[in-house]
Amino acid sequence: MKKLSIAAALSAAVLAAPALAQEYTAPPVAAKPAGGPVKNASYVIDPTHTFVMYEMGHYGTTTNRGRFSTKDGTVQIDAAGTSGKVDITMDISSINTGVDLLNRHVQSKDFFNVAEFPTGRFVADRIDFNGDKVADVPGTLTLMGQTKPVTLKAVRFNCYLNPLINRQVCGGDFETTVQRSDWGITWGLNFGFENKVKLLVQVEAVNVQQ
Repeated sequence: MKKLSIAAALSAAVLAAPALAQEYTAPPVAAKPAGGPVKNASYVIDPTHTFVMYEMGHYGTTTNRGRFSTKDGTVQIDAAGTSGKVDITMDISSINTGVDLLNRHVQSKDFFNVAEFPTGRFVADRIDFNGDKVADVPGTLTLMGQTKPVTLKAVRFNCYLNPLINRQVCGGDFETTVQRSDWGITWGLNFGFENKVKLLVQVEAVNVQQ
């Protein structure tokens, strides 16, 4: 029921716009500022603007990178507009490193074991604000069936009135650094692949209560 309601709301709020559904073109008018997140409002994650990227050091030289898509998610702002809740599901099987052979490897049991754990999940029961902008989101990240604490720090955050759908959209870029071994991902630790992984999270969410 939750997934159906999320999909229906997102379809009505975002995917109904022809420019988003068919091709990306510049809107006829500029986006307008829209203040901060609305008190007591519900937001639905826009999967076309919400991704998780990772960066992992490789033999002390280059950085291995990959990206996951998201399946669905919601953000609920509390009545005071000073906190909220987040629940986002990631499609781990969608991982794309840009190299087909590497894609198959990171999908295998050596890394994410997507056959057994095709999704991941970030859940937060609190959102920390600095004025009307999100500053930090302390929560938990579930991967490989294991749940560990993670805090996403906002690098940028903004809300705007999207001229294509005439709805408020809020979002930003978030970062955190984790130790992949905390989730049991240990392949390569003894021969050049770093344990430290930087996560870069791009999020946009649509206010569906306007």
